[in-house]
Parts: sequence; structure tokens; C-alpha cells
Amino acid sequence: MFLTQIKLLCEYAPHFILVVLKIVYFTFAGAPFWKLVLKQFDDLLVKILIASALISFILALINGETGLTAFLEPSVILLILAANAAVGVITESNAEKALEELRAYQADIATVLRNGCFSILPATELVPGDIVEVAVGCKVPADMRMIEMLSNELRVDQAILTGESCSVEKELESTIATNAVYQDKTNILFSGTVVVAGRSRAVVVGVGAHTAMGSIRDSMLQTEDEATPLKKKLDEFGTFLAKVIAGICVLVWIVNIGHFRDPSHGGFMRGAIHYFKIAVALAVAAIPEGLPAVVTTCLALGTKRMARLNAIVRSLPSVETLGCTTVICSDKTGTLTTNMMSVSKVCVVQSVQRSPLIGEYNVSGTTYAPEGIIFDSAGRQLDFPAQLPCLIHIAMCSALCNESILQYNPDKGSYEKIGESTEVALRVLAEKVGLPGFDSMPSSLNMLSKHERASYCNHYWQDQFKKVSVADFTRDRKMMSVLCSRNHLQIMFSKGAPESIISRCTSVLCNDDGSTVPLTANTRAELELRLQSFAGKDTLRCLALALKQMPVVQQSISYNDEKDLTFIGLVGMLDPPREEVRNAMLSCAFDDLVDLAGRSFTASEFEELPALQQTLALQRMALFTRVEPSHKKMLVEALQHQNEVVAMTGDGVNDAPALKKADIGIAMGSGTAVAKSASDMVLADDNFATIVAAVAEGRAIYNNTKQFIRYMISSNIGEVVCIFVAAVLGIPDTLAPVQLLWVNLVTDGLPATAIGFNKPDSDVMKAKPRKVNEAVVTGWLFFRYLVIGAYVGLATIAGFIWWFVYADGGPKLPYSELMNFDSCPIRETTYPCSIFDDRHPSTVSMTVLVVVEMFNALNNLSENQSLLDKVYIYLKACINERVIRPWSNLWLLASIILTMLLHILILYVHPLSVLFSVTPLSWSEWAVVLYLSFPVIIIDEVLKFFSRNSTGVRFTFRFRRPDLLPRKELRDK
Repeated sequence: MFLTQIKLLCEYAPHFILVVLKIVYFTFAGAPFWKLVLKQFDDLLVKILIASALISFILALINGETGLTAFLEPSVILLILAANAAVGVITESNAEKALEELRAYQADIATVLRNGCFSILPATELVPGDIVEVAVGCKVPADMRMIEMLSNELRVDQAILTGESCSVEKELESTIATNAVYQDKTNILFSGTVVVAGRSRAVVVGVGAHTAMGSIRDSMLQTEDEATPLKKKLDEFGTFLAKVIAGICVLVWIVNIGHFRDPSHGGFMRGAIHYFKIAVALAVAAIPEGLPAVVTTCLALGTKRMARLNAIVRSLPSVETLGCTTVICSDKTGTLTTNMMSVSKVCVVQSVQRSPLIGEYNVSGTTYAPEGIIFDSAGRQLDFPAQLPCLIHIAMCSALCNESILQYNPDKGSYEKIGESTEVALRVLAEKVGLPGFDSMPSSLNMLSKHERASYCNHYWQDQFKKVSVADFTRDRKMMSVLCSRNHLQIMFSKGAPESIISRCTSVLCNDDGSTVPLTANTRAELELRLQSFAGKDTLRCLALALKQMPVVQQSISYNDEKDLTFIGLVGMLDPPREEVRNAMLSCAFDDLVDLAGRSFTASEFEELPALQQTLALQRMALFTRVEPSHKKMLVEALQHQNEVVAMTGDGVNDAPALKKADIGIAMGSGTAVAKSASDMVLADDNFATIVAAVAEGRAIYNNTKQFIRYMISSNIGEVVCIFVAAVLGIPDTLAPVQLLWVNLVTDGLPATAIGFNKPDSDVMKAKPRKVNEAVVTGWLFFRYLVIGAYVGLATIAGFIWWFVYADGGPKLPYSELMNFDSCPIRETTYPCSIFDDRHPSTVSMTVLVVVEMFNALNNLSENQSLLDKVYIYLKACINERVIRPWSNLWLLASIILTMLLHILILYVHPLSVLFSVTPLSWSEWAVVLYLSFPVIIIDEVLKFFSRNSTGVRFTFRFRRPDLLPRKELRDK
């Protein structure tokens, strides 16, 4: 009860307490809360930051430091880590929702035979062997085998389990198929499915985990989340960076052992502690604290752009994973197709007296909207289709021999169905045929409201005819009939499988004059040929329509009445592919799909193949049919074992395990809550083309992600070089730890985030998917950013030294005095030792670091394209709009301006300048800052020149420990 109340509060609580309630709920109901928290800190760089914060805190206590500045650095680090951990905990907690949603498909009660009578009991009390009765509207409480039919038929909607769009007829006889899948088990009622017609009794054969639904839950529990490619590469780079940091920190401390006894430190131990603090500052400088936040922000921006494409991303890392997707496992119905069955062709007998014997009509319109035109075989539009005898009787039969409903939904602005898709398609056909005695059809009905127009013609025929009796569809007959009366006339309309209807017909209605003539062998053969053409060449789902005049006194019909029928016509239906799917598939390089020989397998056929043949089949497979949940998951695992990055679509409960196992699980917006909860992305429009657009967006996001990662790496290398060189030269500390934190979190973070707004290349989908093992920073790029970082660090040091040695406002010390600053208190000098506590030199250094990184941000507008080229392209773009303008990323320019304003703020606002140990600069000092900063653009232009020329100089790094550097990607042959 306690957990239930907490869960209800989670659903209705205000936003500011929602996070707290979720944490409380999942602390008791899901994974242990402390495990979720600890998991967020299971990262090497995070551990180094925690250690740095604790060491800084301890050293501050040892030195007796007090005040805000003493503990600012460790406090800021821990606050950042705590915020990241909170986000991670909530994300992890949301993963439990998929299992919670499964409970919605479990029945609460069951009608069970106990002690010789039926009684209603909780479904949880069922045991194998119980006799259960189910009827229309019942949710099946367990897996059960039918033993008694209490109605003419029993139909069950098991779409949540098998994905079938139509209800399934159940029967008492067991299947004789080997390796039967769920669709074959027509005598089994599966737990969680819903009875839509009929009544029967069944014996329980499985409960709980031993049901089909239970096996899905177990499969989801056994599926472990895989790290995304970007997460793996960042982890690899983090390990590499940690080794470099550790080596440099130890080196700095060892290099300065000779300075431990300097008088300024007050003893050997204090000297050792001082340089240990420098090593800790070096670790803080080397680790890009803002990287997780910037990566998260960039991915979040990507999710916003994807949402505009109807792709709602539930998991941020999946945005990046989309960029390296190599295989898309897509359902057909509703994803590649519109999931709207519509009649596209009609076949009738024109006349048996003259040629042509068979007449064919084409019907436009592929949705449930009653909007379409009927054309004859020559392509001419029929203005009055209802005047043709066969078409008008087809419309009557379609409207009357039908149990579906077509209605207009004003909220969605579209027409919707209730019932079987094939029956709704017939209703729409009746609307397109129109009514006799009106003007041109169906344009004359356009004056009606959309609500009235939805079924106007159908309602007309239902008013004209009164339904007297119905013979429901059965599997053995494969047809349905309805007896109708009108003006003392009894007519039976029938529809069903063409082979069943035509075999029961002895006459045919002629479309030329409305006469009824005997159905000859020649006519029957012509109809068979047209049926083969519809079903084979045109791949249409076919139904035949017929009628029979019955005695006036007859008030009911039986299966024996379904003979000596009069054939009316043949209709061909299709679930049309979406218009945009063809181009989407072509952009995915889906080629040679005409011949499916050796590329199509049923699940059972694939399972029976030897391991080697399965591997070969996966490389060519284009179609996979008749699958169960285990088969879908098996397919994903098999593809992943071949190093494929797999995107899997699905909408039913049966798809949940595969969606969770796939690298990218994509649920349909119209699908079940279980599928959505187990997925990484939801398609609001259920459209395959949206997946392709999302892949393109994912690639663009990854490219931008690489750009800002490289930007932050080069910036942090500059900070490391600055501290390391200062320690080696023996000059005073160039930058304080709080200044480093400010640069890393604010002045680095804003431009890095803005780089994520770089527009994608126009040919982003023409390149092959990148390999999963592709390094974020390859050997040559790492060398490039080592060079850039080295200059950033040296320029920062140069600004520090310039103030002491050359600045008009500085002491103009000899360089030797600066190197021996620590002995100032014990020797005579011409200057006060307090000059080394002046805030000007560190302010100049910090400003140089900020400004040089702003220029470096401009370098990252493109990996290899010159900024000078961009000026030329900009002028060209004024004429040719197809070229992307180089300054289209106004966010980057805005972030640079905002960063400089923030930096000026901390320089010239007194409380902030004290907090960050800085002071205002003069115009001459700003001029030197610009002189030292701008050359970073020239250096990067030279490096880009070598990158653009493939025959230029190539650098290959070789280490004794090859695992130190992230490996270069393996190129496709």
C-alpha cells in the first residue's frame, strides 16, 4: 500500500517534488538506491576529481586556511559531481518503467470452476489445471488451452503479443505444425490478450513466469544495457587521459623535489605539500569538468531537433548511437506502410456476349478518408460510378456485409477505423462509389461536414436495407453473409476469400446491362487469371463479393444457404507503402531488393541453419517473417555479434525484449506502453522515413560532438602545459585552482556547447556508417591538438612572464629574479617580495587563456576547412544558396561575446575579482593579450593545410604501451 501511494504521488505531484518522490519509490520498489548512486561515480575521471577535491580540502585544513576561497575548489567539484549523479539516478530509475508497464496487461480476475460451480476469483490464484470461462471483453488471465466452444466462434486480439493487426480466430483442434510459433497455436489463449468475439472454456496450462507474457518479462530482466559507442570511446579516452594525468602529476612533483627545502615554504614537509597542491591543480586542469555537461547539453539539443522530426528520444546517449547505426530491423505494417488498408482495384464481369469479358477499375486514395476517384481501364474518370450495375451492388455489399465503423476524429483531424482493416476499406469504397440519382460522385458530397461525410453512403444503404440475420466469418468457410430485407425483397450479401466465393457461384452479374447470366467455365477461368494477377503481380489482398435472392418469408440464414450465389465483383486491397519510404530506403543503400531469393527467411528456417550459414544469411537477409519475441531478440544478438549497430522497431509487448537489447530500440507512437518504456526512441508518426532522418541527425550530432570534445581537449592541454612549464621553470603559480575551474566550466563550456549548433553537411547520409571502434580523437588529430594546446599553454605563461619582465605597470624584474622568487625573503632585493602576490600577472595569464580559447573555438567551425576559405565561400554563398554559410552558427558568435562579457564582469566587479583573485587590466595589457592569442588561428591553419592534403605529412604515434592512446579506427576496405 505504501509503494502504491508513493507511485500515485509520482504521477500527480508538482514538478519540484517529483524527483524526490521518484527516488523514494525506486529506493523501495526498484534497484537499491545506494547502488544507483554509486554507479554514477564508477568512472575513472570522476574518481580522480573526487580524490582531487578531498586532497584540496585536507591540504586547506592542514595549512589552516579559512574562508570561502579555501574550500571553493573542492566544493564546486563536489557540487558538479552531485548534480551529474542526480541526473544519472533519475535516468536509471526510468528504466524500471518497462517492467512496471507489463503489469497493465495482466488480468485482475478470472471466472474459474471451483467446487463444481463457476466463481470469480483473483487471477493470481489460478493454478495449472483450472477450468476458466472467457467471453467478449475478457482479458485472458493465464495461458490456457481451449476445451469447449460456447459460441459459433471465438476471436482474440493478440496484437500485443504477436503484432498481428487483425483479431485471430481460435479453435479446439491443436496445430500439426512443427516448431509452431504463437500465430500457429490457434487452440491456445495467451495471457494478457483480449477476447473480442465469442465465449469458451479453457484449461490453464501456464501461470506467472510460465506464460508467454512472463517469458517476455524474464527476457527483459536478463537483458543488460549496452554502453553506447560514444560512451565507450569517452571511457577509453578517459582511461588514457587518467594515465597521462597521473604521469605528469608525479613528474611535476619529482622535478620540484629540490625546491622542497626553499625557505619560502617553511620546511621540507611544507614544500612537499605545496608542490603536491600544484600536482592536484594540474589534475584539475587536465580533466575537462564541463565535458559531461556539454555532451549532455549537445545531445539534449539534438533531441529537440529530432522531436521536430517526430522522433521523440527517451535516452540521450541514443542520439549519438543513431549516427553509427548499420542495420535497421523494421516492421512492415504501419512503419513502411500507412497501416490503412484501401481498395485499389476492382474487377467485374462486363459482358459474356462481347469482348472484353472482364472489366477492371482503379481506385485512387490510400487512406481512410472517403476521398478518391474511380477510373476505368483506359484511365478515364467515372463521373457516375453508381450508375454501373456491378459497382452499385459492390457498394451495397460493402456497406451491409460489414461490422466495422468509419468515423472522423476532429481532435486529430483524420478519419479513424473501429474494426477490421479490410472491412473499413470496403466502407471507404462504398463512399467513393457514391449513390445513384445524384450529380457527379463523390464531389457532390463535399458540401457535407467531415463527420457526416465519413459514412454518408454507408448509412444510406443501411437505411434502405434492414439486417435480418448474420452468418459470421469462420475459418473453414472463409466467408461472411448477411440477410437483408427491402420492400418485401430478401437479399443475402456475401463476402470472403475469392476461392470460397467463386466456388459457390453459379451465375454472374453483368456490368453492361445489369443482367444475370450463368457462370461459365470460360468466365470462371478468366476470373481465376485476374485473381492471380491481383494477388501475384500486384500483391493485393483480394476479396470476392456476391449476392443471392432469398424467399421473402425467410428470417434467418445458415451455412447451407451459401450456395448458388451470383458473383458481383472482385476487389484488390493494399496497405500502401508510405510515399517517402522509397527515398528513405535508397538513402540507406537498400539496393537489389527486387529479387529476394536467398534473402527471405522465416524464423524457423533461420533457426535450423547451421551457425556458419546463419552468419552468411545475416549478411544478405532482407526479410524475416513469422517471428516470436525470442526470435527478434535472437536476430538482434546475432547481428551485434557481427559488430553491427542495430536499430529495432516495434510496437507490441512482444517487441520489448528486442527493443531493450538493440543498440537503438525504436517504438511506435501508436504502440503499447511496454514497448515505449523499453525503447530509446519513439516515432510519433510511426514512419520509417523518420528513422532515416533521425540517423542523419545523429550523424550530424556526433560530428559536432567530436568538434567540441576536441576543442575542450586542446584547451585543457593548454592548461596542463601552463602549470607544468611554470613548475619546471620554477616561477610562481601562474593560475589559481579557482581560476582553472572558472575557465573549464564557464569560458570553455559556452563555446563548446555552441559548437553543437554547427549545421550538418548536405552529404551526411552519403558516407558509410562509422565504425563502433572509431576513436573520438585519432592519432593525427591528437597531435594537432597537442600542438594547439602547447601554444595555448605557452602563450599563457608568456603573458605571466611579460608582466613581470616587460610591462610598464610591472616591476620589470630580470628573468633570473623571477625564477628565484622563492628565496626573496632571505636575501636583499631592490623590490618588495610582495610583488609576487600581485594579482596582475595571473589576471593577464587567465585573460590570455580565455581569449586564445575563443579564437580556438572559431577554429572548430570546421575540422579541416580554412577560415580564410570560409570568407571566400561566404561571398560565393551570396550567389549560390546551396553552399552553407560559414557564419550561420550565430550561437557560437553569441557564446564568444557572452563569455568575454562574463570574463570582463569578474575583472571589473570588485566582489567577484576578489573571489577569483583577479584585477582590472589596462588597455596596453589588453593589447598584449590579443597579440599573444591571435597566432593560434595561424598555427591551426597550417595544421589544417596538412590535413586537407592526403599526400602530406602523416604522423604515426608508437608507444611501448599501445593501449595508452585510443586506437585509430579500422577503415573499410
